[in-house]
Amino acid sequence: MGEVITTHLIEGTPNGIRSIQISNRNIMTFVIPRADLTKAKKLDELKTSCLYILFEESSSIKPKAYIGETDNFIDRVYEHNQKKDFWETAVVFISQANSINKTEVLYLEYLAIEKGLKINRFDLSENKQKPKKPNVQRHIKDSVEGFFRDVIYVTDFINLPIFKDSVNIKKSNKLFYTNYRSSEAIGYYDGSGFTILKDSIISKDTVPSFGWKTKREKIIEQTAKTVDNKLVLTQDYTFKSPSTAADFCIGSSNNGWLVWKNKEGKTLDEIYRQQE
Repeated sequence: MGEVITTHLIEGTPNGIRSIQISNRNIMTFVIPRADLTKAKKLDELKTSCLYILFEESSSIKPKAYIGETDNFIDRVYEHNQKKDFWETAVVFISQANSINKTEVLYLEYLAIEKGLKINRFDLSENKQKPKKPNVQRHIKDSVEGFFRDVIYVTDFINLPIFKDSVNIKKSNKLFYTNYRSSEAIGYYDGSGFTILKDSIISKDTVPSFGWKTKREKIIEQTAKTVDNKLVLTQDYTFKSPSTAADFCIGSSNNGWLVWKNKEGKTLDEIYRQQE
């Protein structure tokens, strides 16, 4: 079943402020480049209770993000503009019906931080304290958790994988495997690229001709640890291409479309490029 998502370029430019609405849903999202904060002051919708995320869009191995809540995003973001250097973009989630109160948005923040820490794709060290779970009535809990599911959906839509979970993928038959050069890696392919799953075993060394050894070592430092003399990923990690993902796991140059295979032995190429 499809979804209708409306994106409005508020300033008429593709790189400026934009709003995102899902048909028949209560959530409304604003994506705000840091350079456009002055323009954001004109948006009355941002002067209400909301959940927000500040994040960096650089090519960091593990980019930083900050998750917060506020009664007035405009006032709050100007404090962050003075005190937090890392972020480049803000994403703000509000209720179109203006129906989220302080208790509910605190619970929303709790859910977001808990999920973000569990997924571990972004560095959330700017969130100095993990909030305690608010005590909310059951019907409110159900409503806020439904709203948060829409938050997860929208962040995936705008390619902000801070809450992107691989649980459903692991339960499906869309997994691919490779086991060259002592690697035992598992992953999946989607619009974001090829994601290597947590607990995959990767080769501890590289062949002499490997072209990006230093970068690989930096990624390993932040995403893997040695367990029983094996190098094991401690989090999911996404590469733009299947071949780069394969190179990382195996420690040599590979055609990822051929070395990633499903349980039936079919290659990624057979599944995704030879369907017709």
